[in-house]
Amino acid sequence: MRSLKAAHPKFAEGVPRRAPDRFPGAEVVVPGSVEDVAEILRWASEQGAMVVPWGGGTQQGLGFLPDPDVVLDMSGLADVVAWEPDDLTVVVGAGARIADLEGMLNDRGQTALLSEQPGTGTVGGAVATGVSGYRRGRYGPTRDRLLEVTLVTGDGRLVRGGGRVVKNVTGYDLPRLATGSMGALGVITSVCLKLWPLPVATATVAVEDAETARLRTWRPLAALSSRTASWLYLGGTPDEISGQVSQLGGSTAVEGLHWPAPPQGETTWSLRVPADLLPAAIAQIPSEWDYVAQHGVGVAMVSDPGGDVGSARRLRTWAEGVGGSLVLVDGSGTVRSEIDPWGSPPPAVDIQRRLVARFDPDRVVNRGRLPGGL
Repeated sequence: MRSLKAAHPKFAEGVPRRAPDRFPGAEVVVPGSVEDVAEILRWASEQGAMVVPWGGGTQQGLGFLPDPDVVLDMSGLADVVAWEPDDLTVVVGAGARIADLEGMLNDRGQTALLSEQPGTGTVGGAVATGVSGYRRGRYGPTRDRLLEVTLVTGDGRLVRGGGRVVKNVTGYDLPRLATGSMGALGVITSVCLKLWPLPVATATVAVEDAETARLRTWRPLAALSSRTASWLYLGGTPDEISGQVSQLGGSTAVEGLHWPAPPQGETTWSLRVPADLLPAAIAQIPSEWDYVAQHGVGVAMVSDPGGDVGSARRLRTWAEGVGGSLVLVDGSGTVRSEIDPWGSPPPAVDIQRRLVARFDPDRVVNRGRLPGGL
């Protein structure tokens, strides 16, 4: 296969913002426009090459690990295209870092409600992997705030779906379809997000039991628990927060939102179950594993310090038995060689294959990464 940079010398000029060491044999290029992305994907489709988009690298451990020929460093598409504070919308390039976007929005009292602990994560990466923040229980998942998406299909076609208004029911719901697609429909280049005002006041309340505290308060921002502590997160006016804290009887409140550190271990999993079964799911987590659980949502991020595949299989069997899942977020090659990162393929996997074939007929982007090796 001919080198991309040899075929298109202009891409040899870009300097990657970071070196994705997961893919040491791949060419790293920095497209500076949507047209550049389309040109690269057309070349890849013609050559039978495989391409991986790279945002901040925080979600690259999800699913089956690809072996790409080309890595697209999306940092060249990081501009804020349009921000309408009065309309509560922002259009931003996929390569924009979440921390930078939220910093800008917060200065005007607004938020896109993306991950509260994004690290180097980007907006496009959050949408492509379907990641939502801890405040999902109150405001809904990321896909509910995605108003418009622009992407380039695997064979280089530019596609736009949705619109830059909050009430928009025209055409095919491409924004929801693209959320969590992990590039199977193409490379996301920009999105329009619905924004929310920041609460006037916020508080973090240490509680004995997050599930009980959540049920005793009116629409908390989040209710979280870990192996050692539980917290309730409140937002509103100072009087509203004071009233809710008093209802909890003796709980300790601290001004501001103080999120727990993500669990750390050799292997990280996302445990998802129906929301009312989360307490039962927590009881199934091995005692030596750490976790941060989102009550009212049914999601727990779980970490295993030693790569215990047997315990992971047992936990997955239980989760799938109640309609949930256990998905590998990141882990060593040893773990990956012994267990499917996704679990049982979804019943609609054949429909997904036909849909993906419409957008990426040659399976150029993230080939084989999705459930069932799609």
